[in-house]
Amino acid sequence: MTLLLTRSQITELLDPDAVMAGLRSGFLAPGADGVRALRVRTDLPGPGTATALLPGAIDGVPAYTVKVNAKFPGATPALRGLVCLHDLADGELLAVLDSATVTAWRTGLAAAVATHELAADRAGSVSVVGAGAQARMVLRGLARLRELTALTVCDTDPARAAAFAAEHARLLGVPVGTADDPRDAAARGDIVVLATWARNPLLDASDLRPGMHITTLGADEPGKAELTADALRSALTVVDDVELAVAMGALGNTGLGADAAHGTLGQVLRGERAGRASSDQVTVYAPVGLPWQDLALAWPVYRAAAGSDSCPRFDFLA
Repeated sequence: MTLLLTRSQITELLDPDAVMAGLRSGFLAPGADGVRALRVRTDLPGPGTATALLPGAIDGVPAYTVKVNAKFPGATPALRGLVCLHDLADGELLAVLDSATVTAWRTGLAAAVATHELAADRAGSVSVVGAGAQARMVLRGLARLRELTALTVCDTDPARAAAFAAEHARLLGVPVGTADDPRDAAARGDIVVLATWARNPLLDASDLRPGMHITTLGADEPGKAELTADALRSALTVVDDVELAVAMGALGNTGLGADAAHGTLGQVLRGERAGRASSDQVTVYAPVGLPWQDLALAWPVYRAAAGSDSCPRFDFLA
């Protein structure tokens, strides 16, 4: 039987601390950077794109994931699809999960782990550009890892920025304000999270200040960029996968090559590359997203759901 897991069920069952621990373990795994997984993206005849990620596998987890997504920037939600969780021994379909929820949480929590690792120890003021699901999940994770002292929100829709600000004033209990443009927002934060659909960079090297950290989540497909090449060159830039960062991420989309990356987050966490060297160094995390991160969330959620009677089950072989 296959468990069918909706957005609300996933949100109810997931434990952010456990997922972040799983994500960190995944990045720490020896040889994790050498695992070659398939990430296929294609334009559709209309305004959207289709993406498939497989296989999501982690040493020690007896399952793997296959994800199929549709991205339509003008739709709400913009991302729709399915994550299929299969038994690693015989391929049994254990669960089907809403991919928008899995992607938002695993991307945001992985970014929180990286941001906490690379940001200065005392960095507490955060600015987010793009008041959507990705920024929301980064804040959920980051608030569990370090003390946050202030939040600034910027979005192309002022009403959405105001609503996001009001929500997080209640959730975080810190001073929260809004900014009219990305540069103004960046000037107010020790930590800056960019989570947009931008195809033209929002910040350049002149916007970087000593000690700041920037996590750029929007440059995850060809043609998308949130930071200029000179900004990436000026900072200690860490990626999740160098090859993907050049093929479809922040590096290649700004005309840079692999030499612009200091290394991967896995290398930094394992001590194979140095992380932040001083409190005034500028750091950037520029991920594309890796298939195994879906499993880091889907597996513990499935385990929790398997012990509950609240989730529907379906026999596709009936």
